[in-house]
This record gives sequence, structure tokens and C-alpha cells, in this order.
Amino acid sequence: MGSLGKVDGTILFGHITLDMPENVSRRELLSRLGATGVALAAVGLIGRAAHDRGGYDVSHARGERQIRDFGVASRVSEPRFAIAKNSQEVELLVRRAVNALGGMKRFISRGDIVAIKPNIGWDRLPVHAANTNPLVVAELVRLVLDAGAKQVIVTDASCNEPNRCFQRSGIWRAAHAVGATVILPAAHRFRDLRMRGDVLDIWPIYTPLVEADKVINVPVAKHHNLSKFTGGMKNWYGLLGGRRNRLHQNINVSIADLATFMRPTLTVLDATRVLLRNGPQGGNIDDAKDMFQVIASLDPVAADAYGATLIGVQPSNVDYLRLAMERGLGSADWEHVAHVEV
Repeated sequence: MGSLGKVDGTILFGHITLDMPENVSRRELLSRLGATGVALAAVGLIGRAAHDRGGYDVSHARGERQIRDFGVASRVSEPRFAIAKNSQEVELLVRRAVNALGGMKRFISRGDIVAIKPNIGWDRLPVHAANTNPLVVAELVRLVLDAGAKQVIVTDASCNEPNRCFQRSGIWRAAHAVGATVILPAAHRFRDLRMRGDVLDIWPIYTPLVEADKVINVPVAKHHNLSKFTGGMKNWYGLLGGRRNRLHQNINVSIADLATFMRPTLTVLDATRVLLRNGPQGGNIDDAKDMFQVIASLDPVAADAYGATLIGVQPSNVDYLRLAMERGLGSADWEHVAHVEV
């Protein structure tokens, strides 16, 4: 707790001074210091509880889980997800994947305010594959606007400094150039919401993503050193404010909680360039590989399960996929989910 010393009858205890009479015995001195330490610890705990309100301590969370469902009606006759490949033209891959599910007008109504949520978490260049490919984001903005949306918001709550993440990723410039409203995270854009999850209860939630009419989740497929794979479900960490790194202590349950809370209109998984190792930040170009695939999905679990195979991870070894299946959020047995390759 800092240095302990004595100057002219004053005890120095870290940054705190205690005036002590000169005739205090050593035993009494140690007793008083012990009492002070207990008091300081109590103050620290109170401060931490106030700062970390809710969140990880969910013993008070009761009632039905809270859900933000932005989905559209399912069509039994159509596939649940589509894998676009066999082209190095990124925009074409996006269009093929979306069209295979019925086209963007199936998902977007005229006048909608649509939030597009890429991964813009890291101060990295597109070649590092730590963030979503800006060409994927820009093409989705075009498709949404062409479908009649009133406004398209592109945003994320970055891990690194947001200005650098938005600029260096290339997403800010690419999205703005095709007509999107790009929003950087700021404190006033968060408000506390109760999710009633197993790990997540009250947390600061990023309002641009929950106040839109439709939400498109646009993650990048990559390795993660804790959850093994990160795709659409883990991408919802960008919904949270506060000290979300605390959730790494129980990362798989927190991912399942977020996926339970947030049900997107559409998931578009960017696998044009994939981070195979040292995720989620990467930084070494040799850790990434061009794969030129885009997956559009109405089943976020199937999309993540397929994405995991791209980095050599078996879906059965990804715990959050199992939890998501148990909650009825989709199927990790992606090969048996209705899908097409285009």
C-alpha cells in the first residue's frame, strides 16, 4: 500500500498521514495501523462496488432474460446461411451471400434506421485481420441504403483508442464515403440496462446499437486466445461499456449472455482475410491468411461454428457455442443447417 515511515511524530502510510503522539507504544501503533488498513480496504471495496455497479455480481438478477430482437420472419423454404467464395472481389462476395438469403430488401424496410456493427476494436491495419474488412462494411452500407433505409449508422465501442481504431482500420473513411453516419463511442452514448444473464446483469450498453430499427452484425473471423474463436457472438462485446475485461474470467458464459440479449437482423461474417493466431489483436502479417469468403447468416451459432473451422478449431471445442445451443440460439452443427455455397 505504499511506503511506511515516520517524520516528527507523523506516520506516513502511502499517501495518508496519521498524527500520532510521541509516547505511543509499538503494540498500540501496530494496532492503530491495522485498524486503518481495514478501514481503507472497506473504502476501496465500496468504491469498487460503486464503479462496477451490477455486471459480474448477478446474485440479484431475477426474472426473464432481457432480449433485443431485431430479427425478421423466417422462411422455411430458404437457407439459414450462405457461404460466398470463389472470387477475390470482396464486394461481389458480400452481394452473393446476402442475395442467397433473399436480398437486403428482405431484411430492411423503407425508412429504417439501421446500425451496422463491425469489429473496430483494434488499432490495426486491414492487412492484420484484427478488424472487419472496410470493403465488406462499405458494401453492406450500399446495400442497406439501396433497400430504402433512412439512415445507416456504423459504429463500435473500441478496445484501443477509438479515433485511431476507426481511422487505421479504414472503416471510417470507407463507410463515410458511401453515405453512412459513422459514430465514435463516447460516455454519453451509454446507459445502464439490465440483461439478467448468468454473468451479465446491469451494464452500460452502447445505445446506437440498441435504439436502431435493424442491426447487422459484421464480425471478422479470427483466433481468440481465451475463447478459441471470435466471430459474431463475441463481437457483441462492443455493445458494452465499463471494465468489460473483467468478463474474461468467465468469457464463454458472458458471450452466451450477450448473444441471448442481442438478436441481430443479420450476421455477415467477414472471412476475406482471417487471423489464424495471436488473436484477437494480432499485429503480425504472417498470422493472417487471405481466404476470400463472406458468410451471411440468420443463425449466429452456425456462422460462428463454420468460421471456427476456417482457423482449424472444431466447433465442439468452443464452449460458448455449446452454451448457445443449450439456450436455443442456433446450431453449431453447421453442416446440417440448411445452407448454400455461392
